[in-house]
Amino acid sequence: MDSNRKLWNKGQSEFRKVLLGYDQLHEAIQLFMNQHAMLHSAKMVQTEAGHTLAWSYEDETLNDMNDEQVRRIPHNCEHSVVWSIWHIARIEDVTMNMLVAGDPQILHRDNWLEQMKIAARDTGNEMDGEGVAKLSATIEIEALRVYRLAVGRRTREIAAQLQLEQLKQKVEPSRLQQVREEGAVVEAADYIVKYWGRRDIAGLLLMPPTRHSFLHLNEAMRIKHRRQ
Repeated sequence: MDSNRKLWNKGQSEFRKVLLGYDQLHEAIQLFMNQHAMLHSAKMVQTEAGHTLAWSYEDETLNDMNDEQVRRIPHNCEHSVVWSIWHIARIEDVTMNMLVAGDPQILHRDNWLEQMKIAARDTGNEMDGEGVAKLSATIEIEALRVYRLAVGRRTREIAAQLQLEQLKQKVEPSRLQQVREEGAVVEAADYIVKYWGRRDIAGLLLMPPTRHSFLHLNEAMRIKHRRQ
C-alpha cells in the first residue's frame, strides 16, 4: 500500500477513536472533513478557506484514464472503474441526505439522472452483470464526477451542522422506509437498509462517506491496473 493510503488508514483509526468517544464533536468533525476530502476530487475543497488538499484518491484514480479505460470491465472482474465511482456516490447521497439529514437526494435535484444519461436510481447493490455493463457503457463520466462533487459538498454541510447528541441517535424508521419507497435500494438488497438501521449517526459517518468510499476506490485502483 502506498504512503498516501497508509496515511489515510492511520487517520481513519484516529477518526474512529475520537468519533466513537462521543464527547469531542469539533475534533471528530474536523477529522471527518480531512478523511472525506481525500476521497473526493480536489475541486471539492478548493473553495474552502485555509484548506490545502495534499492528496485526492479520486483524482489519482481517474485523471490519467481515458473513457475506454474507465468504462472497461476486466476479465474476472465484476465492476468497472466508473461503476465503482457511481456506486460510492449513490451510497453517500442516500445515507447522508435521506438518513442523516432527512432531506431529498442530490440525485433528484438538477435532473442528475438525465445529465448522467442513466435510468438506474438505486445504489447498485445486487446489480447483475448486464446492469453493470450497461451502466458502465452509457453513463456520462464528466456528469458523474460533477454529481459526486455535489454529493460530497452537501455531505460536508450536513456534517458541519451535526450536534453532539445526534451522534448516538439511530436513523428514524420513517427515513429507512423512504429509502425503500423511492427505490434507492432494490428489494433484493434490503439487507443494506437493515444494516443502516442498526447504525447510529456516528456509525454512518464512519462507514459510507469514508471507509466505504475508500474500499471501493481501492477496488477502482485495482481494476485500473488489471490487464484483460
